[in-house]
Amino acid sequence: MDIERILIDRVKKVVLEQYGTDLPTVELQPTRKDFEGDITVVIFPMLKFIKGNPVAIGTSIGEALNSQLESIDGFNVVKGFLNLSISDAYYLYFFNSLDTIEKYGFLPDTSGEALMVEYSSPNTNKPLHLGHVRNNLLGYSVAELLKASGKKVYKTQIINDRGIHICKSMLAWSKFGDGKTPASEGIKGDKLVGNYYVAFDKAYKEEVAKMVEAGKSREEAEKEAPILKEAQDMLRKWEAGDAEVVALWEQMNQWVYEGFNKTYTDLGVDFDRLYHESDTYLLGKDVIEEGLSKGVFFRKPDGSVWIDLTEDGLDQKIVLRSDGTSVYMTQDLGTALQRVKDFPDITGMVYTVGNEQDYHFRVLFLILKKLGYSWADQLHHLSYGMVDLPSGKMKSREGTVVDADDLLAEMTRTAGEISKELGKLEGYSDMEKQALYRIIGLGALKYYILKVDPKKRILFNPEESVDFQGNTGPFIQYTYARIRSILRKFEANGKVQDISETNPDMPLHSKEKELIKIIEQFPTTIQQAADNLSPAQVANYIYDLVKEFNSFYQQLTILGEKDTEKRQFRVKLSKTVAYVIESGMSLLGIQMPERM
Repeated sequence: MDIERILIDRVKKVVLEQYGTDLPTVELQPTRKDFEGDITVVIFPMLKFIKGNPVAIGTSIGEALNSQLESIDGFNVVKGFLNLSISDAYYLYFFNSLDTIEKYGFLPDTSGEALMVEYSSPNTNKPLHLGHVRNNLLGYSVAELLKASGKKVYKTQIINDRGIHICKSMLAWSKFGDGKTPASEGIKGDKLVGNYYVAFDKAYKEEVAKMVEAGKSREEAEKEAPILKEAQDMLRKWEAGDAEVVALWEQMNQWVYEGFNKTYTDLGVDFDRLYHESDTYLLGKDVIEEGLSKGVFFRKPDGSVWIDLTEDGLDQKIVLRSDGTSVYMTQDLGTALQRVKDFPDITGMVYTVGNEQDYHFRVLFLILKKLGYSWADQLHHLSYGMVDLPSGKMKSREGTVVDADDLLAEMTRTAGEISKELGKLEGYSDMEKQALYRIIGLGALKYYILKVDPKKRILFNPEESVDFQGNTGPFIQYTYARIRSILRKFEANGKVQDISETNPDMPLHSKEKELIKIIEQFPTTIQQAADNLSPAQVANYIYDLVKEFNSFYQQLTILGEKDTEKRQFRVKLSKTVAYVIESGMSLLGIQMPERM
């Protein structure tokens, strides 16, 4: 049991004994740097349950803890804050115990919970772009965090492979493509198809402009443009199973899938199961009938089916059109049920979708709860903000998006330029340099995006993200490589001795103690990040650990320490820091270089 758990339990016991009150929670936080102590018990929240002066209450609790726990070395009270000093012996005991933990910070899959995490979910009419990059990185990292917190996780996506937007690319290729293929053009299939989505929009705008010039209103022109009519006709043929249209659809989608898979591999994300909208868009009609029979839905005179959510602070929502065709809500209801059928152990789902869909998911989750599905209480919308660029907003139809593949290449190039300027790569072969540039560039991109709370918008600046100073991926990677260098030198000097056990009576320097304190917080950080679906908590924890290690490195000697016991301890401490950095960054999907 860690010191925080021990303190929470003991504070509750002391309060019960002294005040006859059973506290529901105890708030702890690290002691501020300008006060003496290691862990602070916040007294103010207790005043809801205990009447009295916060300083007197804090002093009373502090005296009890100091007398009852050997790990408490002393305390002080500042207003409503009880600052506790934890003994060196406790931290050394904890540090030595790490040798018995197989994968520190990660819980085994014993919770009995199984969650499906959906992310990516692109359209097959264009390549992945910067917005998809944030989506994929968030979804993948949250899935890894949930696994690390002891849950079984299935990673999935639903590919939007049907609809008018898909037919626009298909029609443009038919009209302007001249039989071109990814192979003939030497480009990825998703890029080729995306080019024709842009080509459709260009042709459509030209037709609209001509019709307006000929006297049509803009509204009429936009509805009646011939090329749009052709795309709508192609969609009807696809839905009717027209062999020629379906064959074209299959061919162009296959080009896109091959392109997507290359991007996913380069980005370092994967999936356990794929769903396609072409298979799921008819799902959900059985759910509508079930809801009607339960009185959850109602039918209007025109035959359309609705749900009234006004008592829940929302509005009325259509779930089936009057002609019996589905809306997106119908499909999402059906897909959710299909996933539970496919994976019966699922106890909840996480949908990684931008915040423009916040309302949609509030309605979806509420409907599933009203239908009585037990797992509906464990549905989460991982809502995230847009990614902006210094140059402005991205627009797919105009071809002004930041292509994901181009971005990855740009990050690698930028990492190479900055590394060369810093002169850190003497003795590397060209192949080794390129591999390292890729690790640094991709690490910079992932860390820059994941260190920000998902709900916030991001202004993405590639050059800023590859800075080797500050809260960046390369700064963390460089510190890790520095530690690996220390460990190699230690081994090369023939000093490989038993460093598994540290004398529990050895006094700790404040910098050593601070590192151990942060290391102890790693499991709690993982659990909180998983609970909050926020990789940012792990990212910023690792940054704090790295900052503290660099301070430790600058103020104390490691390999040059004369005292053998201290030298071995500091090497072991450095090795543990490296392990936590590598483990934490792996949850963000970021590789650590052995040398930089």
